[in-house]
Amino acid sequence: MNALRRAGMVLLGLVLLGGLWELYKDTAPSDGVSFGSVPILPRTGDASMPHLSSIWHAFGSQEVSLAGSSSVLGSIASAGFYTLKLALGGFVVGLVIGVLLAVLMDRLRFAERGLLPWIVLSQTVPLIAIAPLISGWGAGVHFGGFQWEQWMSVAVIAAYLSFFPISVGMLRGLKSPTAVHVELFRSLSAGWFATLIRLELPAAVPFLIPALRLGAAASVVGAVVAETSIGVPDGIGRVIIDYSQQATGDPSRLYAAVIGAALLGLVAAALVSLLDLGLRSYQRGRTA
Repeated sequence: MNALRRAGMVLLGLVLLGGLWELYKDTAPSDGVSFGSVPILPRTGDASMPHLSSIWHAFGSQEVSLAGSSSVLGSIASAGFYTLKLALGGFVVGLVIGVLLAVLMDRLRFAERGLLPWIVLSQTVPLIAIAPLISGWGAGVHFGGFQWEQWMSVAVIAAYLSFFPISVGMLRGLKSPTAVHVELFRSLSAGWFATLIRLELPAAVPFLIPALRLGAAASVVGAVVAETSIGVPDGIGRVIIDYSQQATGDPSRLYAAVIGAALLGLVAAALVSLLDLGLRSYQRGRTA
């Protein structure tokens, strides 16, 4: 029932958002809304804000590429699947790094004091600036026959964004057991590893699952931004760039690509929900 309720709320939110979009387009001035000389709401012309019906029809429109003729929906789906693979690869790397950092900070107090501020600070670096740097550093990496590929830089950026919520959420979960339970394990002469496996990790699950959802969505954001910054020929980031260059003639295609990128984040978060179902028994206070 909770899953159906959440799905219904998401659907209701989309309907309300679409209604507000159409209401604003039909009632607001074509030049948008400004406060003095500062614009605060966007313009409503078709070149800036097409009707939802135009965006819907754009998915079915045809485009011609060197590989042949395909629909906009087909191009977005193919590019989105490529981006999703890179994002999930980066997410797995970010998951491993985030969990290991959380365990290290939970085990050693000085590690938490030394690492946590830098982990937080790492997320303040503009992603659009660091992506070309990682690509440039990777291009100089050579080990025997190994050669750094552009997609690897995209996966690194995805991992860079996803590890932060995972490490913070996991650390909070590892510290969630009450003092009574910790003292009970100590009285039973349980070592650090036994306490971690039997007490702290199960207690961390309710904190980890939301962090994983955020990390999965962040990995998609990182992958899309990296694709646009580095210039990866495949992926939905490239599709967004291509359609943005055509926006003066058909802006609805650009909005269709942006919607496709947003759906990738929802798909990534939905995949984490499968793990949520498998670990439901660890999440106290939840009902089916």
